[in-house]
Amino acid sequence: VLVGFLMMQQVKGIDWDDLEIAIPAFLTIVLMPFTYSITVGIGAGFVSFVLIKLVRGKGIAVHPLMWTVAALFVVYFAINPITAWLT
Repeated sequence: VLVGFLMMQQVKGIDWDDLEIAIPAFLTIVLMPFTYSITVGIGAGFVSFVLIKLVRGKGIAVHPLMWTVAALFVVYFAINPITAWLT
């Protein structure tokens, strides 16, 4: 509970007018409690951040490590549906 409280204090520092920041932040904040998984929330934030930058033509501004982590999260999200489909 204390960690969640401390995390929520940082929400006021988010620039909600900048959609490149606001959408990944919103997805991260909302998906963590609704999926009961910090991993899913953070992964959705990473993937959406990279996708939004790519769609807006700013993909070159994304650090290569961010691309790598986002790709790993895509694999993480895809593993269960793929294995369920194959079995």
